[in-house]
Order: sequence, then structure tokens, then C-alpha cells
Amino acid sequence: MTSNWRGAITRRLVLLIAACLTVGVITGEYAWAIAIGLAAHLLWNLSQLLRLHAWLKDHQPDEPPPDGYGLWGEVFDSIYHLQRRNQRARGRLQAVIDRVQESTAALRDAVIMLDSHGNLEWWNKASETLLGLKTPQDSGQSITNLVRDPRFKDYFERGNFLEPLDLPSPVNPRRQLQLNITRYGNQEHLMLVRDVTRLHQLEQMRKDFVANVSHELRTPLTVIAGYLETLQDNVDDINPRWRRALQQMQQQGARMQGLLNDLLLLAKLEATDYPSDNHPVAVDLLLQTIRNDALALSAERNHRISLEADASLRLKGSESELRSAFSNLVFNAVKYTQADGEIRIRWWQDAQGAHLSVQDTGPGIEAKHLPRLTERFYRVDSSRASHTGGTGLGLAIVKHVLLRHRGGLEITSVVGKGSLFTCHFQPAQIAAPTR
Repeated sequence: MTSNWRGAITRRLVLLIAACLTVGVITGEYAWAIAIGLAAHLLWNLSQLLRLHAWLKDHQPDEPPPDGYGLWGEVFDSIYHLQRRNQRARGRLQAVIDRVQESTAALRDAVIMLDSHGNLEWWNKASETLLGLKTPQDSGQSITNLVRDPRFKDYFERGNFLEPLDLPSPVNPRRQLQLNITRYGNQEHLMLVRDVTRLHQLEQMRKDFVANVSHELRTPLTVIAGYLETLQDNVDDINPRWRRALQQMQQQGARMQGLLNDLLLLAKLEATDYPSDNHPVAVDLLLQTIRNDALALSAERNHRISLEADASLRLKGSESELRSAFSNLVFNAVKYTQADGEIRIRWWQDAQGAHLSVQDTGPGIEAKHLPRLTERFYRVDSSRASHTGGTGLGLAIVKHVLLRHRGGLEITSVVGKGSLFTCHFQPAQIAAPTR
């Protein structure tokens, strides 16, 4: 295209000069004829350039460029064809955008687009129903100013969106929502909000059922255990054939009581989001007590249990809940580690927060079981669990306690070498050191 323009310009200049020379032959003023011809040509080109500039500056959308002839006519025609192609491409893109918006608008789930700072850019109709967003008043507003739940603000500012967040709807507190946030593009955010009220109700019914059944079973089980203990105290007056039966009934009764206690503890942990008795806990002293209990549990199995704890590092939370979680980890290590094995307990702090690790030299756990270890009643080996007297709820309790204390559980294990359970707590959960 450039070479064609150059050729056209060259030809027009040659014709102009030839015409000027012809006039110069007639008049005898060659220089003046050429000067006047070139000046006229220049003024004509400037006028066309001014027409183009005025059109570019003041033209309305889809207004065609001005008419022209010659080389400038070709320029205007090229602009016109480019304008038409852009209009068609824009129309196709707009049609795609309209279809996407219509499809998302028809969704029952809320779809919200946020910029890199968390300000609202676009949302569908369901967002107004679930979150109470208003069009167009809320455009450009920060999402944390419109969804004022402190849990959401903490969730959004942390930037860790691997797990969804459940919270009540700002419009209707009886409606339960689940929020999923995904980053895309230039650190922009796509937020999906689902109504999970039905699932929440079913889960609450399950929790209530487990808690109520556990509570109702506690009283009759206590009565049975009491009578069994009385019979055991008078074992000399009982037929010898019943002694073993009474012993087994007492053992299974104690196991059932432990199961009910764990179920009730889980129900209590699930009932609230954060411990009510939140205060600095001296974890080093707590771990020392747990170590002494573990040594007593080990007894003749002669485990080597070591403790390394930072005495100045305290954790904000519930001492009773932390005791339950940490003791579950340590006692599991004692139960599943062979005689003369080694168990190492460590409590320390770094830039990522506070950490507790329990490492053993037990048989280890296969990698396929690790993601499910914190599920209720999940057992790697059911026969082994019955032998150790476990309830299958210990690690589930650990998980819930850690969640309530803004922590997480990491599990690594090598079959034949042992396992490592590490609890990680955020820096915000560390209590200020005492003077």
C-alpha cells in the first residue's frame, strides 16, 4: 500500500510540474509558474488535512469520513472501510458480551466482578437478591463496605481463597451463603455466591441429632457403668464364669463413654466460631503436662518422649480446647508407635507464626489416607483402632480446634519410618509477651 501511495504522489507531482512548465513556456516565467503550482498543491493538501482533522476531532460515532477525490479520496475510503470493519467486530463482541451477561443474569448464583482493589465493576441480578447490591449506586464501591461481616473482611484481606467462606446473607440473616473468590487477569477478582441454606439446615440437623443423641445416651450409660463398677467391686461374690464378661462390659462401656464425650466435644466446637474463653495460654506448661500423661500412658512400652518448647511463646485461645487437640496428637503417637520408639514434641515461632509438631517413629501412614485423616470415624486400619481403643474422632477434634484458633494441620508420613503432625497458627494468634 505504501509503494502505491508513493507512486501516485510521484505521478501527480510529475504531472503538476509538467503543467507548470507548459504554463512557463507560454508565459516565459518558468520559476513563477512552478512556485505558484506547488503552492496551490500544498494549499489543497493542507485543506484536505484540515478536513480530516476536523472529522477526527468532532465526528459522531459511526459518522463516515468526508468525501474526497484523488489521493485523499483513497485515504478517506480506506478510513471508511476500516471504520466499517471495526463496527462489525464491535458488534460481534457486543453480541458475545450480551449473551454472557444474559446467561449470568439468569443464574440463581450471584456473580460479581471486582477490580484489583476489591471495588465493584459488574454484578448480576442474583447479587442484588443475595447480597443487597444496588444498581447503579454501588458501582465502584468496595465490596468490604457492602458486605460488612468481619469474617468476610478478614477472608478478603488475607487473600487465601483456597477454601470457600460461609456466612449469613446481609439481606436475610436466616439465609446462609457460600462465597468463592477467584483471581483472574490483572489481579482482578471474580466472586461467586451460592445460597446453601438448605445444606446448612441439613448440616445443622445432623449436628443437633448427634448432640442430642449423645446427651441422651450419657445418662443411661452412666447408670450401666455405675452398676458394672459395683459388680466389679464385689467380684468375689460373683460366679467366676461372669468375671471376664463383666470386665469386657466395663471396658466397652468406658470406650462408649469416651466416644460420647468426643461427640459432645465436637458438637460444642461446631456450635461457635471462636472460643469464648480466649486468653493467653502458656503452651510450654500445657505440653509439659501432656508429656507427663503420655509417659504414664506409655508405661512398660518405654517410649522416649522429648519436649522442646519456647517458654516465652504464648497462644491466644482456650486452654481446654488446646489441651484436647494437643493431647490427641501426642496420645495418638504413643498408641501407634511400637515399644522403645521415639516421640518428639516441639513448640516454636518463626516469621509465618507459631508451630507445634509431634513426630513419631511409628509404622507411618500411606499417602492415600492422609487427605481423609481428619474426617469423622475415618480409620486407616479398623482392627488397629479397636486394639488401641480409639474413637475415630481425635483428629476431627484437632481440626476443629485449630480452625477455631485460626490454625491449620499439616500431616506428612513415610511408611516404615514414622509420621509428622504439625499445627500452624497465624501471627495474629500469638499473644504479646509478658513483662
